[in-house]
Amino acid sequence: MPDEIENAPARHGYHSEMQAFAYDDVNKIVQELSQFVREPSPEQVRAWKDSLPPIQQEAHEIVEFEGSAKAYTAVLEYEMPMEQRRADVIFLLNGAVVVLELKGAFNPSMAAIDQASAYARDLRNYHDVCADLPVYAVVVPTAAKGIRGKFQDVYVCGPDAIDELIQTFDRDRDRSVDPKAFLSAEAYRPLPTLVRAARELFETGTLRRVRIASAQTDPAINLIAGLIRDAKTRGKRKLILLAGIPGAGKTLVGLQTVHSSFIDDLAVPRADGRKPTAPAVFLSGNGPLVEVLQYELRGAGDGKTFVRGVKDYVKKYSSGRMVPPEHVLVFDEAQRAWDASMVEQKHPGMAAKSEPEHFIEFAERIPDWSVVVALIGSGQEIHTGEEGGTIQWRHAIEHSTNSGEWEIHGPSHLAVTMASESSPYFEHSELHLDTELRFHMAKEVHRFVDNVLEGEDPDYNKQISSRFSDQYALRITRDLNTAKSYMIERFANESDARFGILASSRDKCLPMFGVFNDFQATKQIKIGKWFGDDENAEGGYGGRNLRQCVTEFQCQGLELDGAIVAWGTDFVYEQSSVDGLHQWTNHRARKYMKSKGDVRNPLQLRKNAYRVLLTRGRNATVIFVPPLRELDATYDFLLKSGFVEIS
Repeated sequence: MPDEIENAPARHGYHSEMQAFAYDDVNKIVQELSQFVREPSPEQVRAWKDSLPPIQQEAHEIVEFEGSAKAYTAVLEYEMPMEQRRADVIFLLNGAVVVLELKGAFNPSMAAIDQASAYARDLRNYHDVCADLPVYAVVVPTAAKGIRGKFQDVYVCGPDAIDELIQTFDRDRDRSVDPKAFLSAEAYRPLPTLVRAARELFETGTLRRVRIASAQTDPAINLIAGLIRDAKTRGKRKLILLAGIPGAGKTLVGLQTVHSSFIDDLAVPRADGRKPTAPAVFLSGNGPLVEVLQYELRGAGDGKTFVRGVKDYVKKYSSGRMVPPEHVLVFDEAQRAWDASMVEQKHPGMAAKSEPEHFIEFAERIPDWSVVVALIGSGQEIHTGEEGGTIQWRHAIEHSTNSGEWEIHGPSHLAVTMASESSPYFEHSELHLDTELRFHMAKEVHRFVDNVLEGEDPDYNKQISSRFSDQYALRITRDLNTAKSYMIERFANESDARFGILASSRDKCLPMFGVFNDFQATKQIKIGKWFGDDENAEGGYGGRNLRQCVTEFQCQGLELDGAIVAWGTDFVYEQSSVDGLHQWTNHRARKYMKSKGDVRNPLQLRKNAYRVLLTRGRNATVIFVPPLRELDATYDFLLKSGFVEIS
């Protein structure tokens, strides 16, 4: 065996040149796999012994057919670096990488197909060796015979036809794949979830560089850093607006900015002659996001120095004239900032100012210079008091007695909204993030969701979804147990994956089907544990148990690897009695309380709620539509729009 393979990191159970694999003793291979996969079950060992001999036979036939195949490499139980997923078999051929997912069945499930698709997708996106190579995903139902066909980007064939299938793949047969480079842990850099990224920043002060993601976010990070330095040099106050679609990485940019070490050097000594020890702070009005991050970082001060709640910050600095110790204030989901009436309602006795007005005032107390970075999303306003929108930040500066000290920086599309006579507006293309990183570079997921929620032509919606079907799974069923089974199988070997049930807070029918979305049920949920714990954690609070659902209020700004969205009767696609056309309606929704009678557009809040629910899953969204007659048209519309029925 070549030295370079011997010296590769042992993040796989077995590897060998193809010819050696073809003739190796299966018991020896199983022994090596058993040492790598700690305490494998008897079923797993039996599956290896049953499935490997046919794969070895196919390897032998590949070698016989292609003279250069002797130098191909077979890798078994390849553990994706920085993750817990393991691909069953990977063949490194000349000019291609083939991922084989073995299933002891005659017909593979949709979860198995989506699992194999995700392996190939992530190798293409995050593995340096695979960046410009074709990566093929193949599900091998071990009880089947012959080439069975193809579903989206995944091939299905029995073990007897693997060699035949591989011969059909397009590839450069003169180009070899270096096994040492492939097996290097440094070669694979997956995009971390928000929680994992926060943990990396908290523990190391840096975030792994992901080639494909950094290209999208680095320009914004570098520009913001330059504007912060300029504010210090010129003694200015700046409002920086970073806008972007959901899942584009705005929060990650904000967290990286706050934890940039260069800001320490720019801090100005305060009255006691000392520099602030934490010259930047990340603030969020999203209570669940704060709770989840603080729960995950509870090992050091509950993570409260890492991320803080907007409401507590406003309460602390609005009383008296306390000077914040920071120079840089990052406000997450700034378009959702409370207006003056909501601040007055929630904080009796506090000055009737909007949250943006309070923050501009706080920033003006900071000596010499200050920067407010406002992270602006779109279509995410789901609470009352949030409908004022981004323009509140312009009004906050205009109402300030020191408005002439401020500069506003943002993307061009916000210029009309934010340009002010009192403060100049500078346009920067870098301050708009339009690539959906949350969905592993699957383009147009956000556009697809928007089209669905606007009731656009389902044929057109399906055209859009077909363009990312090999990157992101859109699934649908009318049986909740089917949805649960899909998720459990899809992430069975990924204990660090997080999935769960999401539902609208305004629906009234879902409890009849075992989805308890009412206030009394959801208020009991410990949201940090729901997102952070697995199904084996004490108390059984983890979302992976699929017992408790969370609503749009509890999951906004957070991520899951897979989301089951329980569709309710609060947002129904039905025929209008006025013009006969189908459209979305919220007339069956649970009503708002009288104390919240200032809601301006309840239908828009329902659309925004479902936009949140439909954009939480990083790998897959499974919609459960209850088998109610009033939801038949909704189910048909979603099916025709591109969601694929689980079968």
